[in-house]
Amino acid sequence: MIKQLLGISHTLTISPFFEKIMRRYIKNLIFCATLLCMLSCGRTGNVEDFNIEIYAPKYAAGFSIVGAEGKQSTILKVKNPWQGANDVETMLFIARGGEKAPEGFIGQVLNGDAKRVVCMSSTHIAMLDAVGAVETVVGVSGIDFISNQYIVENKKSIADVGYDGNMNFELLVAQEPDIILLFGVNGACAMESKLEELGIPYAYVGEYVEEDPLGKTEWLIALSEIVGCREQGIVYFSEIPQRYEHLKSLAAATTSQSPKVMINTPYADSWFMASSTSYVARLIADAGGDYIYKKNTSNHSLPIDMEEAAILTTSADVWINVGNVTTLEDLCNQFPKFANMPCVKKGEVYNCDKRRAVGGGNDYWESGVVNPDIVLRDLIKIFHPELESDKEFVYYRKVE
Repeated sequence: MIKQLLGISHTLTISPFFEKIMRRYIKNLIFCATLLCMLSCGRTGNVEDFNIEIYAPKYAAGFSIVGAEGKQSTILKVKNPWQGANDVETMLFIARGGEKAPEGFIGQVLNGDAKRVVCMSSTHIAMLDAVGAVETVVGVSGIDFISNQYIVENKKSIADVGYDGNMNFELLVAQEPDIILLFGVNGACAMESKLEELGIPYAYVGEYVEEDPLGKTEWLIALSEIVGCREQGIVYFSEIPQRYEHLKSLAAATTSQSPKVMINTPYADSWFMASSTSYVARLIADAGGDYIYKKNTSNHSLPIDMEEAAILTTSADVWINVGNVTTLEDLCNQFPKFANMPCVKKGEVYNCDKRRAVGGGNDYWESGVVNPDIVLRDLIKIFHPELESDKEFVYYRKVE
């Protein structure tokens, strides 16, 4: 057969080794031709056909899920997933039922629901845990700083693949991930090109740029879609807005005065203050507090100097989110200039680190994101203790 394919005379002798090589070559050639045929003939229509709304978020601004008539596959669309992004859109085609990415599709392709996931943010782990899919996690970034119980209990079998700028790609590939969940800070993740080279699909999760507390939480539905449990995600999320709005209405109805609220502590000689429309500012307002810094109306935190911070803290009734401070004595030692502030002397200082893990991970930034109603209840207990006097703090604690 080899001689016939090559047009060689029957009288010419071909060595067994050469014949073996040619058989393998022809086999690969046939495979490639078959694959090209499948790719060209198996397209799932056109990308414009994916115009059926599968899930349209009510609170989140950064994602949507669309499908096409008669198709099992979906497209996860992500918009502006990092600070400063403008008209940025990424897409993930989740192929199901043997369907191929449609003509005109530009983006990542995930073949089937993800069974092996690498999470570059601990918040993503909490979202998967909330919908019963945490066991899909095979790799993380900074495992010692993660508080999730499943990750802590399975440290030996879950890989710490590093972080953007210092990734262990060999270890990443060894996990055989179906997808890696990324986040951008001030731009696209630097590892994009390497992941494409390795053939590892990725998706951006932009929950951290959402300013609405419920919008942050709603991103768990996007992750649910990726791992094939969208309905579980929708069910989990559906009850949270009701609980959140009930607590918000309780705080709004109180007759007690709204306390002025200072946040944060210095970082590298600068004191970063959140925008008046930010996630933390909204939580403060919804809990019946008065966020003290109203100058910043941008969409990101801005630094102020220590002098301005001292002026703000002097007029504050409550001081929250005080970084790595553990006690009032510790606060006064670290920041002696603030030791005699009225809120400090009255003991009205609170930190969101009650669920800090031994390694340093803080569950406030993990499960707190998927439980905004519980975070809100903690803040109401701080600002209006008469409303939640019978409840224990979950994420916050009084600094004493």
